[in-house]
Amino acid sequence: MHVWIDSDTALAAWMAQHSDHEIVALDTEFMRTNTFAPILALVQVRLGDAVALLDSPRLGSHAALAAHLRDPARACVMHSASEDLEALAGIVPEGPARLFDTQIAAAMAGLGFGLSYQKLVSVLFGVDLPKSETRSDWLQRPLSAAQLDYAAQDVAWLPQIHARLADSLESLGRSEWLAEDCRRMIERVRHALPDPQPQRAFRSAADWPRDNQILLRRLLRWRETAARHYDKPRSWLLDDAHALDLARRPPADAEELFDRSKGLRALRSAQRAELLALLQTPAGKDDAATMPIPPPMSPAEKRAMTAMKDAVAEVAKRLDLPEGLLCPRRHLEAFLTDRAWPAALEGWRKPLLFDALNAELRRLA
Repeated sequence: MHVWIDSDTALAAWMAQHSDHEIVALDTEFMRTNTFAPILALVQVRLGDAVALLDSPRLGSHAALAAHLRDPARACVMHSASEDLEALAGIVPEGPARLFDTQIAAAMAGLGFGLSYQKLVSVLFGVDLPKSETRSDWLQRPLSAAQLDYAAQDVAWLPQIHARLADSLESLGRSEWLAEDCRRMIERVRHALPDPQPQRAFRSAADWPRDNQILLRRLLRWRETAARHYDKPRSWLLDDAHALDLARRPPADAEELFDRSKGLRALRSAQRAELLALLQTPAGKDDAATMPIPPPMSPAEKRAMTAMKDAVAEVAKRLDLPEGLLCPRRHLEAFLTDRAWPAALEGWRKPLLFDALNAELRRLA
């Protein structure tokens, strides 16, 4: 059973009634189909045996819930929390004081990488949960009985999962590993800053003249700023294909820009004027900071990458950890490209990987 809460008074009363529980099981439903930022539609909370579904559009600050989540005496248990933390940013911009992500915990406990909530419940308890409402419209009111039941199920098993996995991690000596990764996730969401060098992800443009690489960086940085400002998906303003095309062959005038940017649903005359100005302005002081786009890997670098992946695989096998959790490929690519230890591999990963990965880098040099 669950209760529906759509007023701050009712939320405060419900939270006070169940305030003696240390574990706060939490999930969210949000919509992000035509906006840059997620629109919080529903928050599901379980405290003890009680489940509440919070009508977020009517609740505003969710003050009573926010106070619970910021209390370091309580653990907020969520599954695959990164997007939920984004959706909750208006309620707890600093994130929960203590987060226990059951998806990461399951991977550290050797149950598998990237398990869905439904799969984890099935693996641990042999229960098959419904998946029918995954793509529902959570902003509609009233929600259907099927939606309400689905939403409540998303927190129903979290306390049991937490208990099982917390014991497993304690016995493996990995509790602090999880705490570290959860803190890192909160900080990543909390300080989500635009990439200052987004052009470096487009290796196909590595052989472009510097002026064109500068234009690509300008366009990609504008896209990020404009998407946040206008609250529209990035690709609605400027998708990758158009960004590459316009930076490689800048249009001569507004008419040509219009002809070549048709179909971008959020790009209007004002935004086109901004783009044209970006494309026609001579290089300035900020452009001097543009880093060159790294070329595709050389044969020697590909061999080094293979050796690094093998080294990661060896450590992962020894510890019964998923390779994707221990060291995602993108971090190896960053290490190989920049020749600097990635910040994402600090902490518990560094003593496991540093010597082996650096050895391969030295061989490449």
